Amino acid sequence: MRTLVTGGAGFIGSHLVDRLTTRGDTVIVLDNLSTGRLSNLAAQRDSPDVRVVEGSILDELVIEELVSSCDRVFHLAAAVGVGNIVGDPLGSLIVNSRGTENVLAACARHRRKILIASSSEVYGKTDRVPMREDDDRILGSTTVHRWSYATAKALDEHLALAYARQGLRTVIVRYFNIYGPRMDPLGYGSVMANFLRQAMAGEAVTVYGDGLQRRCLTYVDDCIDGTVMAMETGSAEAQVFNIGDSKSETTILDLARLVIEVTGSASEISHVSYERRFGPGFEDTRRRVPDTDRARERLGWTSQVGLGEGLRQTLASLTCKRPDDVGGGQ
Repeated sequence: MRTLVTGGAGFIGSHLVDRLTTRGDTVIVLDNLSTGRLSNLAAQRDSPDVRVVEGSILDELVIEELVSSCDRVFHLAAAVGVGNIVGDPLGSLIVNSRGTENVLAACARHRRKILIASSSEVYGKTDRVPMREDDDRILGSTTVHRWSYATAKALDEHLALAYARQGLRTVIVRYFNIYGPRMDPLGYGSVMANFLRQAMAGEAVTVYGDGLQRRCLTYVDDCIDGTVMAMETGSAEAQVFNIGDSKSETTILDLARLVIEVTGSASEISHVSYERRFGPGFEDTRRRVPDTDRARERLGWTSQVGLGEGLRQTLASLTCKRPDDVGGGQ
């Protein structure tokens, strides 16, 4: 297959590129390198099967050229990270809505199958768990920029499903807190990355609010498994799938403690208010747990890597140690 991966130099995208080339695909990577890094593609540096194009999904001419030259598209490119969204809501909205529209329109013109990477953020602040793909979404006011990301990703899904009604072969996956090797060390979109960086540096591990908000952390290998299965399961077209490890549910406070334990750090935990970090009026979801029945029944996908093992694997990638050399975990 000739495959286009937008955002292919990012954390998740680069793992997807590795998987696809291992399977024999020729891959085109499109990335503007705003949060992606060429170092994430180090394993493909000399590969004749990977072409890296530095560019934007907002560039319609580039999108037209690349989509026309491939067989299918994994669309992962997006403006991500709560800090980035709150800091530049307009730029983020344009990238996450207009950029996706460009990619979908090109795929429709050239009849290329496309997978859209969406987010658990689309569920908003609902208190219904586990979250099912067809559940209602509950979002805050438009005056709270934090919800603009959820709105843009939901628009992406609406566009994809509307195109599907016109014959475009498409599938949507919603990611739940993906972590693993190659996370951005600044943690632009990952609580795990922030905690590991702080703990390994001996800094205070920063927990926002009371730390009792609950999340499900999903290891990147499991994420890639689900993503590829969704793309390659014909009966999954025009559907949405949660990709998340519901078995890993933990409070953010307990996650901070686990990271400190596994890294052997002497760091303490510091609580910081949401308002201090993101400004007044910031809202967050107290509990976010995916219902993965649909992915299991229709894709044959379930998560395999538990939180303790995934954390050890991630730490090993940062310290260049074998996982068996890293103590702790649960």
